[in-house]
Amino acid sequence: MKRVCLILAMALPLFAQESKSEGAEKDMTPWMWANFVILAGGLAYLSKKYGGPFFAARAEGIRKDIVNAEKTQAESDAKIAEVNAKLANLGAEIAQMKAENQRDQARESERLQARHEAELLRIRAQAQQEIESATKLARMELQRQAATLALDLAQKKVEARMNPDMQKRLASEFVESLP
Repeated sequence: MKRVCLILAMALPLFAQESKSEGAEKDMTPWMWANFVILAGGLAYLSKKYGGPFFAARAEGIRKDIVNAEKTQAESDAKIAEVNAKLANLGAEIAQMKAENQRDQARESERLQARHEAELLRIRAQAQQEIESATKLARMELQRQAATLALDLAQKKVEARMNPDMQKRLASEFVESLP
């Protein structure tokens, strides 16, 4: 860059000269062409020396950026395709999840129904045992009351038949039966 500025600084005074007369202007034309050739040669040299590698590096950078962009584009296209596939399968997955949930609910309902029926059977068996126990207890109570009534009735019959003569006769028979 310094060289470009140096060459331009040297070339400027040549362009800045003004001709004072037409004859002088004709004499300056070869110098102007020489100045132009030097300036054009210097610019060509500098652009070849510094411009070529600069533009080559710039082109390589752009090429790399294009490759990276294509790679990123391919990755994003793959991700988009994956998301679209998941979205396409989403309805089927939801239907599958609903069906599985319904099967689970049916199994749970059956399990609860079986548990309920088992509990009812247990309660019925327990109630039957309690009824049988109560029946047995009531029967025993009834037998005890019947026995008590029978004894009371027998006592009343015995007391009704018992008179003083009968008491004497029973007492004497008892005494005689003793050894």
